[in-house]
Amino acid sequence: MNWSYLILILAATIGGGVIPMTVKRLHPNLPIYLLAFTGAFLFGITIMHLLPEVYQELGHTAGVYIVLGFFLQVFLQQLSHGMEHGHTHLPPATGHHHHISVSPLLVGLSIHAFMEGIPLGLRFEDRSALPSLALGIAAHKVPEALTLITVMTHAHQPRAALWRILALFSLVTPLAALLASLLGDQSATLTASLVYLTALVIGAFLHISTTIFYESGTRHHELSRRKVLAFAAGIVLAFLTLIFE
Repeated sequence: MNWSYLILILAATIGGGVIPMTVKRLHPNLPIYLLAFTGAFLFGITIMHLLPEVYQELGHTAGVYIVLGFFLQVFLQQLSHGMEHGHTHLPPATGHHHHISVSPLLVGLSIHAFMEGIPLGLRFEDRSALPSLALGIAAHKVPEALTLITVMTHAHQPRAALWRILALFSLVTPLAALLASLLGDQSATLTASLVYLTALVIGAFLHISTTIFYESGTRHHELSRRKVLAFAAGIVLAFLTLIFE
């Protein structure tokens, strides 16, 4: 287990969560373009690195689990309300108090974060897969944590609670990676089981990244020039990860 990858993901999560706590007037389009970039990056890494690995291990069975993972993410976003791909669904500022149910949001997003960490604990045949995946997850954690803390702020959580939520959430993915690594070292049977879980995670990644393409928050979900440039930058960076081979 490469600890530098876990530290990178931990730092990216905390950094993303700190932004809404310290920046009073965040530009509304910043999360949109950040999501577009990270979504494209994650999509490219999933297609170029993770898919070949699981199909090599599982054959056509991989497709079944990828589809299941896709629809598992559909279920999870009913709890998280799509925070994985930048949806805040905040109530309008009408001056009236609106209750935001915090627990389902945290449960849904934490399950997703745990799933993200599982592939990080595996050993890939492709040497570029693990560092590329770590970069993709770290990049995605920034807008994910930013959205989480933004929603928690609007849910009138006190500042101390925001720090606790951010600290706990930032640990979920690294702890999942460590758990997967420890289980994988125990036996070949457990290692094989983790490959099936990785196929589920690929399905979730495909759902999140493709949803970002179409619904990353711009008005009427149009493809503005800057949004296209953010997509292109993410895809180009994903291609550049091939140099790790």
